[in-house]
Amino acid sequence: MPLTPYLQSLSEFVQASPSSYHAVAEAARQLTAAGYTELAESDAWDAGAGKHFILRDGAIVAWLQPVGAGPTTPFRIVGSHTDSPGFKLKPKPTTGTLGWLQAGVEVYGGPLFNSWLDRELEFAGRLAFADGSVELVRTGPFLRIPQLAVHLDRGVNAEGLKLDPQRHLNPVIGLGEVDHTDLVGHLAGLAKRAGKNVAGYDIVVADTQAPGVFGVDDALFASGRLDNLSSVHASLQAMLDLTSDLSEIAVFAAFDHEELGSETRSGASGPILSDILTRIGAGLGASESQRLQAYASSWCLSSDAGHSVHPNYAERHDPANRPIAGGGPMLKINANQRYATDALGAAEWARACQRAGVEYQEFVSSNAVPCGSTIGPLTATRLGIRTVDVGLALLSMHSARELAGASDPENLSRAITGFLAPA
Repeated sequence: MPLTPYLQSLSEFVQASPSSYHAVAEAARQLTAAGYTELAESDAWDAGAGKHFILRDGAIVAWLQPVGAGPTTPFRIVGSHTDSPGFKLKPKPTTGTLGWLQAGVEVYGGPLFNSWLDRELEFAGRLAFADGSVELVRTGPFLRIPQLAVHLDRGVNAEGLKLDPQRHLNPVIGLGEVDHTDLVGHLAGLAKRAGKNVAGYDIVVADTQAPGVFGVDDALFASGRLDNLSSVHASLQAMLDLTSDLSEIAVFAAFDHEELGSETRSGASGPILSDILTRIGAGLGASESQRLQAYASSWCLSSDAGHSVHPNYAERHDPANRPIAGGGPMLKINANQRYATDALGAAEWARACQRAGVEYQEFVSSNAVPCGSTIGPLTATRLGIRTVDVGLALLSMHSARELAGASDPENLSRAITGFLAPA
């Protein structure tokens, strides 16, 4: 069945974003088309009202500053992340044995290894050249991680699949002799450049299958990289839907490296958001005291995926709080502040959803299965801005292909719009 207009837009965004660098390039393209102006961090900035964004590696921050904003005007921030778990190309990447050409890859984050087997995958990311230029490249379907046939592993179904990430996850890319193949040269050729001029690269592995709906009444939506391109897209669309008639400064922040802990210059634990907010405040003439006044009245919505109740593993979930895909976006709660939501944040999210006419559900982990974390607590800790954690309910999180309710992505975007424009 055809995708809804919103899911078509999300599908196109995911397919345009095989790496974090591609994701920010696509977000920048859409923002530019909507009248946003890119600023360079190394330049002086226009301090007036308007629509602006900056890029920092695999991260992007955009803001809409309304007319009349002053030194204590609060911020409304929605945060997400551009990276997804998977694999990253190693140095000296062209390998092989026994007549097979292979690529050396390193595990990135915490992917579900088995989900990456026997799928048509691609390389994507950025190449840095000796002359200082940078090019984005992607191969399209190019590699595959082949599983051992059941005939050679008779106990696999009874005993479980065991994968050694060093020995068993090296993808095949072709046939022939390693000495006659230059993978980096092939990637450079995609940018019409010579491989000998490549001085560095950040290349990841991405699934190539197109997103799609299926099931009874097309109620299910499957796609790679829903964690967390679903939130990047939802918050980007919410930002694009805003008008300049705001009482607060709206900010869209999509960070890189969340799957690694965010402790990089483009991650949520790095200085990027603080740098941007400080410079916006300086442009408005804010003193240090006034900047902190603005923060005290500001809000941040951290949007990242969470777990839907799994029908085959009910014991892994809290018995009373069982959000389901298709039941609306989730409010994520954790007593140990692995999520930043508190009572005031829960009330703010409820108001945003009410304004948007969106039903939401609550997520809390089973006491026996501790949850992960996301950018919410990091942002709250770095800036002191009150933060609430939300996101889509997914099955198969960190799989090469994840599953959501078909209605949830658009409802998440509507709720984010309600958060960014509270008046």
